[in-house]
Amino acid sequence: MSTQVLTRRLTQGDLAKLYAAGEKVVMFTAYDAIFARLLDGAGVECLLIGDSLGNVIQGHDSTLPVTVADIAYHTAAVKRGCNQPFIVADMPFGSYQESPQQAFASA
Repeated sequence: MSTQVLTRRLTQGDLAKLYAAGEKVVMFTAYDAIFARLLDGAGVECLLIGDSLGNVIQGHDSTLPVTVADIAYHTAAVKRGCNQPFIVADMPFGSYQESPQQAFASA
């Protein structure tokens, strides 16, 4: 929250307040603790762990091979690297399409 210093992680409520106040919210993609720490220090409000890690980190030609376990691993690393940003993690292809029950179990 750009006008005040927080000592805790941002919440959905904090983001809603920023939106309501017409403030811009910055979101970056991060895959590891080091980059998360840098972005946290820069005041980035949201970090996304995207299934693009299949291309960027794992060297795949697409995001299709990315698993829930891959996303969980990188989400944990990002969380360890930062204190304030709200963290958003993708649900990779195939982890939610089958049914609401599958989506719930994957989440």
